[in-house]
Amino acid sequence: VCVSLSHWVCVCTLWSKVCPPTITHQSPKDFIIDPRENILIYCEAKGKPHPSFSWTRNGTHFDVEKDSKVLMKPSSGTLVIDISGEKAEAYEGIYQCTARNEHGTAVSNNIFIRQSRSPLWSKERKEAIMVQVGVSLVLQCGPPAGLPPPIIFWMDNNFQRLPQNTRVSQALNGDLYFSNVLLDDTRNDYICYARFPHTQTIQQKQPITVKVLDNSPSGERRPSFMAPLGRSSTQMALRGGVLELECIAEGLPTPEVSWYKESGDLPSSRMSFHNFQKTLKIADVMEADAGDYRCTAKNSLGSAHHTIKVNVKAAPFWISAPRNLILAPKETGILTCRVSGDPKPQIAWSVNGVPIKDSPKDTSRKVEDDTVILSDVQTGSSAVYQCNASNEFGYLLANAFVNVLAEAPRVLTPPNNVYQVITNNPAFLDCASFGSPIPTITWFKDSQTSILNRDPYVIHNNGTLEINVAQSLNSGKYTCIASNNLGTRENHVYLEVKEPTRILAQPEYMVVQRNRKAVFECKVKHDPTLIPTMNWLKDNGELPDDERFLVDTDSLTINEVTEEDEGTYTCVMNTTLDQDSASAMLTVVGGFTFIQEPDPPTDLELTDQRERSVQLTWIPGDEHNSPTQIQYEDLLHQAGVWHNLTEEEGTKTTAHLDLSPYAYYSFRVLAVNHVGYSQPSQPSRQYRTNPAAPDVNPTDVHGVGTEHNNLVISWKELTGLQSNGPGLQYKVNWRQKDVEEDWLSETVANASKYVVSGTPTFVPYEVKVQAVNDYGNGPAPEAVVGYSGEDVPMSAPESVQVLVQNGTLAEVHWEPVLTSMVRGRLQGYKVLYAATRDPHNEQQVLLFSGNRTDGRLPGLKPYSLYTLNIRVVNGKGEGPPSPNHNFETPEGVPGPPSFLRIKNTDMDSLTLEWGPPQDNNGRLTGYTLKYQPVNSSNELGPVEEMMFPANETTVILADLKYSTRYKFYFNAKTIKGSGPTITEEAVTIMDEGSGMFTSKVFSNKTFFSAYTSYHPPKYLPFSIHTFCLSILTFSPTPPFPPGKEDWTKECVNGSSGSQTHLIKGLKPGTSYRVRLVVKDHSEATIHKAMKSDQVDLATQGWFIGLMCAIALLILVLLIICFIKRNKGGKYPVKEKEDAHQDPEIQPMKDDDGTFGEYSDTEDHKPLKGSRTPSNGTVKRDDSDDSLVDYGEGGDGQFNEDGSFIGQYSGKKEKDTHEGNESSEAPSPVNAMNSFV
Repeated sequence: VCVSLSHWVCVCTLWSKVCPPTITHQSPKDFIIDPRENILIYCEAKGKPHPSFSWTRNGTHFDVEKDSKVLMKPSSGTLVIDISGEKAEAYEGIYQCTARNEHGTAVSNNIFIRQSRSPLWSKERKEAIMVQVGVSLVLQCGPPAGLPPPIIFWMDNNFQRLPQNTRVSQALNGDLYFSNVLLDDTRNDYICYARFPHTQTIQQKQPITVKVLDNSPSGERRPSFMAPLGRSSTQMALRGGVLELECIAEGLPTPEVSWYKESGDLPSSRMSFHNFQKTLKIADVMEADAGDYRCTAKNSLGSAHHTIKVNVKAAPFWISAPRNLILAPKETGILTCRVSGDPKPQIAWSVNGVPIKDSPKDTSRKVEDDTVILSDVQTGSSAVYQCNASNEFGYLLANAFVNVLAEAPRVLTPPNNVYQVITNNPAFLDCASFGSPIPTITWFKDSQTSILNRDPYVIHNNGTLEINVAQSLNSGKYTCIASNNLGTRENHVYLEVKEPTRILAQPEYMVVQRNRKAVFECKVKHDPTLIPTMNWLKDNGELPDDERFLVDTDSLTINEVTEEDEGTYTCVMNTTLDQDSASAMLTVVGGFTFIQEPDPPTDLELTDQRERSVQLTWIPGDEHNSPTQIQYEDLLHQAGVWHNLTEEEGTKTTAHLDLSPYAYYSFRVLAVNHVGYSQPSQPSRQYRTNPAAPDVNPTDVHGVGTEHNNLVISWKELTGLQSNGPGLQYKVNWRQKDVEEDWLSETVANASKYVVSGTPTFVPYEVKVQAVNDYGNGPAPEAVVGYSGEDVPMSAPESVQVLVQNGTLAEVHWEPVLTSMVRGRLQGYKVLYAATRDPHNEQQVLLFSGNRTDGRLPGLKPYSLYTLNIRVVNGKGEGPPSPNHNFETPEGVPGPPSFLRIKNTDMDSLTLEWGPPQDNNGRLTGYTLKYQPVNSSNELGPVEEMMFPANETTVILADLKYSTRYKFYFNAKTIKGSGPTITEEAVTIMDEGSGMFTSKVFSNKTFFSAYTSYHPPKYLPFSIHTFCLSILTFSPTPPFPPGKEDWTKECVNGSSGSQTHLIKGLKPGTSYRVRLVVKDHSEATIHKAMKSDQVDLATQGWFIGLMCAIALLILVLLIICFIKRNKGGKYPVKEKEDAHQDPEIQPMKDDDGTFGEYSDTEDHKPLKGSRTPSNGTVKRDDSDDSLVDYGEGGDGQFNEDGSFIGQYSGKKEKDTHEGNESSEAPSPVNAMNSFV
């Protein structure tokens, strides 16, 4: 509906039957499009009936239906132009949308569609620039003209920004300035880059080579300006835009630049310095910023000055835009289009999109410059008027409809509304209505026939009925009647006036001994129809969560008080309409001294009575000199409620009391000591003060919009005592800030806020609230600045650029959204980005607060493709996202391998298995393994290093030392380097010679047995829980094929550090293999060892006796042979040899002709007294009972399956280890040799 306001301004709502069109959303005037994306030109409008849409292009009709590439959205004027397969240039031009229905035509702004362009740099050949040390230098960029203009920056061949400082800096035009050059400035890669925001392309100029010579260096000199040139220059700025002033100086030493304004101060809140003080930037330019700005360059040799004269011009801006009108037939209305600008804008009026001068003549319409006067309007003359204000810097276009309606009244306030208010407070009964002409509102109460238009009733222009001071007799049924010449309509509402909520018995100050009980009373009176809620606070916070605190309906009890319970306790009684509160202090004392409260004061008397003060005297009670508390009761505003007024020292018996107007005072006095308050004195006689104008205005005045087109002005209401008189009201004043318009005002009562509708979105307003009563106005209020409501931003950040710093960090830059497009209080920019190749990677969100234009994106994954967009955020929400921008992060070092496992541990080898890193961060080039032994004192040995290709996941390490702990270091590599290292440790299996695994065999007549002992080394990284021994019969032949042996298993407790276990039931002459497995508490195998052994006959008594007998017999035979040879006799063997001589076995004769009867066939004979082993080798003079002679000294080794292959047996086995002796069992010859 078009709800009429005080100045015949109206807006369309749901209730309207007819309404001319209104443009609600349109594209910006200057619309630069991305040639890679479809063109979207917005045009949305509302009206009743819903409007139809058409377009013009370059001033002529644009037939949308004839172009298959152009689509108009249903029920909308928004165009979608598909440019796939087409050149975007074909659709450049000036577009204007028209929305029309039978009641008028609205038009949009002229929307200038242009394609963004990023032309190539012209080819040029750059010669090397030769300069002497100390001179100034300018490297020109000269980027191609793009649309919009490109962003310029200088980088080197490695895409790193060239460092800039006070000596070297980039000017606003992109050139690189050197105040003086150094030898370090020599390089061949000064490259100027141009980034074109819309197309997201970057182009580079040919690299510039600079060679700095030192054969004729320049000396020190005072500053002079390189830009701008001369002593003065001029610059123009537009109101509301950004002014950038630049001064770049050369000199040696490098000069410093400073700024000041000759005709005034620099605007500190809107200015900032950039480019090392060489650029002065002023935002939101105002007319007051015009003037002369002086920059000064100074070094140790002198200074230079340059003056820039700034002229401020202004594109047209609104002072008061035309507003929609609703008129009844034969009424008069005015449309006003007030604008300003420099030069002064020209104003042109149109009606329904046609210039008024070209439209049919209308005698009811008169145009006077910026005003259109409509008089004696007729039904059917509804139309939409356009005001166009333009100058050389821009234009403004506004639509305002005039809706001529003849409608009977309607009451918009819901029927039978119930209003509740507390006694003595203002009451407001609504009667919102609509009609044309504007209805007249009258009010009646109950069955009365008289109009309520006298005290205490006030009827406001919007139909609201106000009762200044509501009393119980004002309760009842009220009827409002809306009437115009087309009919009447009535509505009924109800008013209920409630009794106030009052605390009758307040909590009192208490002094309580520790561990005693404290009780605060809080008795309340309230309206019986309202449900009260009692809350207790301690020091304005919640009560402690302690069972000692007991809350009853009208009291608070604290049991066993402690010093921590001291503080201020407040009882707060709330209802749906009001509340009351009272406080008292608790003091906790120690000891058992008996203390009493003082007696109450007596004989109160009022003297020296004046308009706003009185003198109170009293006689103190017992315990003189106790401090006194003076309280008052206001019988007019809060009868029955006592308030603290002032405190006096105990020595005083008189107090001068300042009073407020329009109050009925009674006073009482209480004395107080550490125990508590005395009983109050008897009240004084009543003292009334006369009414007066308010002394104070409401506080906490704020202006905040809750919707995009309103401003809510709120304040804290005055108390009844502050009102100073009857008829308290609030005069609310507002006007748009920085706009030349008069204050608007509205007077309201019994309210703490007022809503101003139809405001522009998020513009500053000056607001002030003044207290008014029947005796005058309060003091002149101070204006505060508030803002109308926010709306979601309309535009997205542009020129998004991502500069990747490394694999995990990138910088994002963007052009900020214009303030007018933010449409609210800028909170910051939200950057949303996610890795597109990783489906498990969630979208990341970063919010950069304030008016930022760049930010850093940490925690990126190397070697990833990211997509990113940016949105501007205000208090209402987020704006549209910028086009998605993709960027890639370079490779980085990989993460740690996912695991490293050690398997198949053997005596001299083990197997390593690993998994690739979870985060490759690039293309894996391989793995690095390092390992080193660790001795028992944790000292590290030499490091071995191995490399593996990326596709390997396992390796077998051989040639390790037995029974040795190894530490392994493992990492993965990419082209960027090695990633984090993971470590593992393992111990190779011990052998039988290590001293950890021994056995001893013994026997008796019936069985053989052996002791097996295991001694773990101190450095093993485990806790032994269980020993498991497995015994396998092995000799003379294994009873089972390899791998299917039948092992006998025995497990024993391994809690002690060393274990010895007795194995019984062994058989003589049989070899056994013993395997030992050590387990921890989790039953995991943590160590293995094996030993092969046999029952050694050489250690048995009967065998030793037999061998001794045989040896003795052989000795006797040898003695006999020796005697016979000495006698020259022959024995039978000799005779047989002589009879059958063989040349190969002829005995050798000595040179002296003698010969032996029997001799060895060996080439040598042992020396006398030496012993010759059975293999014919000469041994060192070792002990006779060497373990080798008994077959116990040979080395053993482990098979691949962990079984032990070294053994003791009757047959001689070939040893595979170099240096190992035979483990052959002793023969009778050996036994004999042991006795010779």
